[in-house]
Amino acid sequence: MGDTTAILLEVFIIFAAAQVGGAFARWIRLPSVVGQIVVGCIVGPSVLGWITPSEPLEVLSEIGVVLLLFAVGLETRLDDVKRVGGSAFAVGVIGVIVPFVGGAFWAHSIGPDWPRSLFVAAAFVATSAGITAAVLKQMGVLRRIESRVILGAAVIDDILAMLLLGVVVAIQAGGSLRVSRLLVVAGEAIGFVLVVCWLGTLMMRRGSKWLERARDPMSPLLIVLILCLGLAWVATRFGLAAIIGAFLAGMIASETRQRMQLEEQMQPLLALMTPFFFVLTGAQVALAELASGEALWLLLVATLLALVTKLIGGWLGALRLGVRSALIVGVGMMPRGEVGIVVAALGLSAGVFGQQLYAVIIAMSLLTSVIAPPFLAMLLKERGPTPEARDQIRPQDRASTGAANK
Repeated sequence: MGDTTAILLEVFIIFAAAQVGGAFARWIRLPSVVGQIVVGCIVGPSVLGWITPSEPLEVLSEIGVVLLLFAVGLETRLDDVKRVGGSAFAVGVIGVIVPFVGGAFWAHSIGPDWPRSLFVAAAFVATSAGITAAVLKQMGVLRRIESRVILGAAVIDDILAMLLLGVVVAIQAGGSLRVSRLLVVAGEAIGFVLVVCWLGTLMMRRGSKWLERARDPMSPLLIVLILCLGLAWVATRFGLAAIIGAFLAGMIASETRQRMQLEEQMQPLLALMTPFFFVLTGAQVALAELASGEALWLLLVATLLALVTKLIGGWLGALRLGVRSALIVGVGMMPRGEVGIVVAALGLSAGVFGQQLYAVIIAMSLLTSVIAPPFLAMLLKERGPTPEARDQIRPQDRASTGAANK
């Protein structure tokens, strides 16, 4: 009973703090996720100590980001992603190579140990889809071409990051690097994504009418949520992040005639669950380990390197869209968030590096997540809504919108 009471108190603190932090961020014209991450640092162990990351809270955090990426998928159709497939692939690949190489040489410069340096470099690689997606969704620009490139590249990022992590773990452990096994894992992950996208959207386009037969107005939402949670689990079995499966489930559900209804019904769930992800992301940082001048210098260099290398990689990969759009994509790929945190935790548990470097990587991941969203919002606001986004709304969606307006 005591544990339940303590957890409920922490849930209350997280949710209330998220509302305050989000409201303050919006008041100073920043995305609400920035305020939620910062307030997480404040109520976490490093400052006030009101909450401590634990398994029950991390489960709520995982569910929150899964639902967020599912909602993002609802606004992202497969046909739209296909149109930017080449750019998304280029952004994903170049956006992994440049940060990995830069991170490896930086880590080697502070300690000549290549296995450790490669492990540190892995924390620079993958983009946090959850944080960028939240900003894009909040601004209502998920149908823009830059947003589709960012989300498509994030899927490719995740696959490449998984493979790189497998490589560096094998090298660090001194074991044999089995190329054949890596190729099998890559084939499974890519095959999972392609099969789910193709087969799932095909089945939903042909059979979505049966969702209309349900007498309970909530039944379509409940059915697609089952799909969301199921694919999130299946994705983990292929070595991918759960959020990739959730995003694909959302893309499948976007092919239904009830898409607008599903988007509306998802809003209360998102308002309830997503704050746990962002607040706990902020609570992960250990400020005490950053109290020395050496640690702050390492953090400054690591953060600048993480921002610049991802910006360069995303910009180069998206240049075919134009310089301005390429800049938006590059900034959108900057946040590291939970991916860097996971790599740091693995490195610490394996004894690859100590508490100081661990804290630097954690703080770097969080700082990129705080710094990138305001710049992304500024670039998107200056660009304004595009006719392309309006033109890509399907006829049945226009009809639904028109009926609602009447």
